[in-house]
Amino acid sequence: MRPVSAAWGRTITGSHRALFRATVCETYQTGTTPTGARIPIISGDVTVDGTAQIRSTLDMTTVGVGFDGVALWPDRSDDLIVPYGNEIYIERGIQYTDALVEYCGLGYFRITGAGQDTPPDGPIRVTGADRMRGIMRAKLITPQQFGGGTTLGTVVATLVQQVYPAATIEWDDDTDEVTLARSLICDSDRFGFLDGLIRSHGKIWYWDHRGVLVIKAIPDPAAPVWDIHSGPNGVLLQVARWLTDDEVYNAVVAAGDAIDSTAPPWGLAVDDSPLSPTYFAGRFGPVPYFLSNGAIQTDSQARAAAVAELRRRLGLPHGMDLSAVPNPALEPYDPVSVRIPREGSRTHVLDRIQIPLSGDAEMAAATREQTSILISTS
Repeated sequence: MRPVSAAWGRTITGSHRALFRATVCETYQTGTTPTGARIPIISGDVTVDGTAQIRSTLDMTTVGVGFDGVALWPDRSDDLIVPYGNEIYIERGIQYTDALVEYCGLGYFRITGAGQDTPPDGPIRVTGADRMRGIMRAKLITPQQFGGGTTLGTVVATLVQQVYPAATIEWDDDTDEVTLARSLICDSDRFGFLDGLIRSHGKIWYWDHRGVLVIKAIPDPAAPVWDIHSGPNGVLLQVARWLTDDEVYNAVVAAGDAIDSTAPPWGLAVDDSPLSPTYFAGRFGPVPYFLSNGAIQTDSQARAAAVAELRRRLGLPHGMDLSAVPNPALEPYDPVSVRIPREGSRTHVLDRIQIPLSGDAEMAAATREQTSILISTS
């Protein structure tokens, strides 16, 4: 959950005035207080999807004429909303009093396109994506080799900062100090190489609301950070639920590449909790998923990758699609307590959230139930 004040939590469920802010950044910036030109927001939304390669995307409508009376439609390459590298920083906030406001940042979005149905002064629809899109599009012209002994942090920083020289990279532990056991070559696919390398160490990576590249372990759901329920003071507006065993696995076998006569690195993780509906030795039956990743270089690394992948694959049979009063502080992997009328509370994990950029729209979310699991490895 993004950091917000205690007053935010008390206010967001009741009647309040929502605020929206879009800042066009013509230089690369990091943090929650960027400088740039403000443009109005008519409507739109920010979608944050923890299962997607590009975690955050923007679809917003702004006015055709800016605060200064000048048309916003981009006629020149140095105009504000051209898709040549400019970014838009989006915020949603609360006005507590005339003098007291609080904003929650939703992230930096590189402009990917603009459209206008009624020129020259009609509203303009602007689309954007977070900085991962830049990593995905920046293919390498020639292969790049990283020798054995190079730290993981050096590899990631080199490939990321070739695209974003001022990028801030934040690790949740000292995995960045781990060294490569042998040489690795990044061909043309910068994103694919980095994604495989990071996932091989049991990590996820994404650009957060501060414009920081975060590399971390998949969070272990603890106490719910938000209560989504209907009735008096409730925020739940509509809910649909479903059950499926598609793409559900209760074991992951992770393996790297064999080198000469050496056996490939190998690791196994299984759902070993008798309380889990997908218990490996239970009625659900054994359903293994096989993960092959050339960046896996040791058995311990293979086990970590298997555990991380299994966390993604568990808890999927029982999901919900819901709409609720918006809380832009919520993020994918946040555990929430969902209460349906005449039923008890269930802890679900957020997969995808769609945060509206207008005061009369609802927040949409997709969740999966967090089952009781015990992951064992070998």
